[in-house]
Amino acid sequence: MSYLPDHRKGEFRMFVPSQYREPDSSWMVDLLRNNPLALMVSNGAVAEAPFATHLPVIPDPAATNEWSADLSGATLLGHMNRANPHWKALESGSVALLTFTGPHAYVSPTVYEVTPAAPTWNFTSVHVRGVVEKIDSTEETLEVVQSTVRAFEADFGADWDMAESLDYFRRIVPGVGAFRLTVSGAEGMFKLSQEQKPEVRDRVQKEFSGRECGRHRETAAFMSQLP
Repeated sequence: MSYLPDHRKGEFRMFVPSQYREPDSSWMVDLLRNNPLALMVSNGAVAEAPFATHLPVIPDPAATNEWSADLSGATLLGHMNRANPHWKALESGSVALLTFTGPHAYVSPTVYEVTPAAPTWNFTSVHVRGVVEKIDSTEETLEVVQSTVRAFEADFGADWDMAESLDYFRRIVPGVGAFRLTVSGAEGMFKLSQEQKPEVRDRVQKEFSGRECGRHRETAAFMSQLP
């Protein structure tokens, strides 16, 4: 993937060929929820390169607005270590990019059963742009941490009860930097062999679904949802 500068907004936009755009915004929302470890990128000082930090991100549970087509207006919550220089460089009101990577897999030309052919990589990704609001309150930061635990335990864990660990949370939360990001727009790229003939794409999907690797099977599941 590559970026194109959007001079009207002063932002960089992900280049997404038309055939790789998601059929509807629910694809992007599902990818965010199922792959919540994002890479946050934002500018540092003039003399510094951009900062990049992997961190967990969740939809703001207090938000009541519905997801729009480009996710604009949605709010996301995240947190990082305050000792990270990225936190010191982060400013409220600044623009940040969150990249979420979903299922992906290498496609060998042997699967195509046609010649000539070229290998490629099928992948799914969503890039979210938004305005950052740093959260200074200890209680609000603690709530972000608790909301993150609740979200991840419900989706990926065993519904762990954090009640007996709240005192521990309070001891470590001064070292946590929490933030809210208000989404200004997003692009999703779902490169899933759409450029191939239907019979070739079907062979790729079947080959992926038959693999033991969960990543391949998850990519096949996305392919099965294509119109």
